[in-house]
Amino acid sequence: MQMTLRWYGSKFDTVTLKQIRQIPGVTGVISTLYDSVPGEAWTLEDILALKKEIEDAGLQLAGIESVNIHDAIKTGAPDRDTYIDNYITTLENLGKADIHMVCYNFMPVFDWTRTELARVRPDGSTVLAYTQEAVDKLNPEDMFASISADTNGSIMPGWEPERMEKIKDLFAMYEKIDEETLFANLRYFLERIMPTCDKYDINMAIHPDDPAWSVFGLPRIIINKENILRMMKMVDNPHNGVTFCSGSYGTNLENDLPDMIRSLKDRIHFAHVRNLKFNSPTDFEESAHLSSDGTFDMYEIMRALYDIGFEGPIRPDHGRMIWDEVAMPGYGLYDRALGAAYLNGLWEAIVKSHGGR
Repeated sequence: MQMTLRWYGSKFDTVTLKQIRQIPGVTGVISTLYDSVPGEAWTLEDILALKKEIEDAGLQLAGIESVNIHDAIKTGAPDRDTYIDNYITTLENLGKADIHMVCYNFMPVFDWTRTELARVRPDGSTVLAYTQEAVDKLNPEDMFASISADTNGSIMPGWEPERMEKIKDLFAMYEKIDEETLFANLRYFLERIMPTCDKYDINMAIHPDDPAWSVFGLPRIIINKENILRMMKMVDNPHNGVTFCSGSYGTNLENDLPDMIRSLKDRIHFAHVRNLKFNSPTDFEESAHLSSDGTFDMYEIMRALYDIGFEGPIRPDHGRMIWDEVAMPGYGLYDRALGAAYLNGLWEAIVKSHGGR
C-alpha cells in the first residue's frame, strides 16, 4: 500500500506540501481541482499543473478525490448525457496525465452529514460528530447554518455555500428519486464511463454514504456489504471499485468492516482508515486513529487489507483538532500525521508477522 494524505491545494489548504513531505512514510497526496464546478470538464493543462506542483515537492499525485458527479447524473435528468460527456473528457485528461484512480460519491444533496464540527472531547481536542436526535430536530435548509460557524473559515467539501443556497431546489430534484432509481442512474453512469476507464486504466472508487442510512428522507445506497456487492455485479468491470472508508461504513455498527474488506478483494482501489467512538448507535464522534480511543479494531482492519493483497493508496481520514491548530475541520496536519504514523506502524507489524520485511 501507499500512505498518502488528502491535500486541497495551495489556495485552499492550511497544510503545505512541505509539511506533508516530512511525515515519515507518506509518499503521496490525494488531491483535486478544488475550485472546479461539478459537471465541468477538467483541462489537461490544469491537471498537469497540479501534478507538477506536487511532484516538485517530492511527492506523487496518487489519485483524485473527487471528480464530483453533477446532480443531473444522479437524478437521471434529461441533460445527464451532457454532464457524463464532460466527465468522460475529464477521465481522458486524467489518463493522459498518468493518473489512474478517481474517488467519487453518489450521495444526494449532502456529500456527508455531521451535526457538529467541533465537539470538545475530554482531552480538549475537537472533532466532527453526529447525533440523529439533532438531525431530527433540524429543517434541512438550516443544516449548513447550524455548522457554518465551526468551519474555521474553510469551504467544506460538499457544503459549498453556493450549493447550499440552492438546497430547496436540490431537494425538489430528488423528490421522486428512491433507492432503485438511484441504483439505475448509477448503473447508467458507470456503463457510459467504463470504456474510457478500460482505455486509460482508471480505477473508479466509489465512496460510501456517510452516515450509512437515510438522512432527511433522502435515499442512500452505498451503505453495506449487500449493496456494494450489488453495485459490483451490475457493472462487472474491475475498474468499477470502491473507496473503503472505515469511518463511513462504520457509522452502522451492523457492518462487519474486516469481513466487508475481504469480500471486496481486487475491487478496493482506495482506502480511508479512521476510527469512531460511539455514545449510542446514532451518536458518534470521530476519535483518534488508535484502536483504544474509539470503537473499531484498527489492527483487524489493516490486517484485512493486507490479507486481500491491497496495494493501492491509503490515507488516514479525518483527524482531531489538537495542539491549538486552526484548520479545516477534520483536515489539520497534526492528528492526521499521527494517524499516518500509527497506520504505518500497524502495517509494518502485520508484514513482519507474516515473514515480510
